[in-house]
Amino acid sequence: MRPADAKHHFNTSCVHAAQSPDPATGAIAPPIHLTTTFERDADGGYPRGFRYSREGTPNRDALEACVAELEGGIAALACSSGLAAAAIVFELLSPGERVVAARRTYYGVQKQLRDMVARRGIAVEFVEAGDTAELARAVDARTRLVWVETPANPLLSLTDLAAAAEIAHAQGARLACDNTFATPYCQRPFQHGVDIVMHSGTKYLGGHSDVLSGLVVVRDDQALAARLREIHTEGGAVLGPFDCWLLRRSIATLGLRMRQQCASALAIAERLAANPRVERVLYPGLATHPEHALARRQMSGGFGAMISVLVRGERERAMAVAARTQLFKRATSLGGVESLIEHRASIEGPGTTVPDNLLRLSIGIEDPDDLIADLESALG
Repeated sequence: MRPADAKHHFNTSCVHAAQSPDPATGAIAPPIHLTTTFERDADGGYPRGFRYSREGTPNRDALEACVAELEGGIAALACSSGLAAAAIVFELLSPGERVVAARRTYYGVQKQLRDMVARRGIAVEFVEAGDTAELARAVDARTRLVWVETPANPLLSLTDLAAAAEIAHAQGARLACDNTFATPYCQRPFQHGVDIVMHSGTKYLGGHSDVLSGLVVVRDDQALAARLREIHTEGGAVLGPFDCWLLRRSIATLGLRMRQQCASALAIAERLAANPRVERVLYPGLATHPEHALARRQMSGGFGAMISVLVRGERERAMAVAARTQLFKRATSLGGVESLIEHRASIEGPGTTVPDNLLRLSIGIEDPDDLIADLESALG
């Protein structure tokens, strides 16, 4: 797969973007620069480009350049978590301004908007972003940011990014998209007019459930990139050298992992949809998904590797199914090489709108036949 705006095919970029043999030793694997500070020259300058690790490190520079290339943007910022990445975007807003956010989005971002952003005197409104008419009614001249997530966690609903960008830009607002579920392998939001892309790098970019991280990527606005970097540096929620090294190493196999995970997810979704003990399967790759046509138009390479399953019965039935799986591990998170299962409503707690009979599946790289057998056995 070679995106129209890319220099190389996706897998080639995953391996080679911002990565070359170490000039000092010739090592193919890049060194980890575990230092907090860098030497100045006698005249006080920093000719090698690094001064203090909060401001930048060789490992962070390499990771940021790699992710920017994969998304087709001009700059990226590596943060200490996905929520830290979201927070620096929200710091662009000033008191008296508005942010319109998708109602169907990660509950941690919803809490951040309600509990932290609104406290700063910023108006926050949640809407059904997939309803273009409702989104258009909500975005007004005071709106400075529109925040969407597509596919959304955990109901796998979609937002039409091109339509959302047109609505936001007509009012002078920026459009930000959480691209965690899709990754740049399946979806390139900048091609549809999005201004800022955010990732929880903990998930598919890391891919091994061993590094907490977040990324913010800017499409083409140099001034915006500079302002976000200032917020990033001054706020201090930066990613350390070893975590940057881990993430960059994992990205080398992102395309291969996503190809397997997406293909397995489609096969599993189709099988579950035919199971009489399943009420409904939510997966954009299924023709029965209400936004399947949009998914085919907006996504490429696959439809992601997240599936939400509504088990026939109530909460206890869904919890019992999760308790009986052997290969699927009961754990919060997603995007790793191992498959995970989660009763989402109990994780989100009081006030959640997630159905009590919903199980969220993160499909790993195991053989899909083994995963299907595990789920069918658990369903009884």
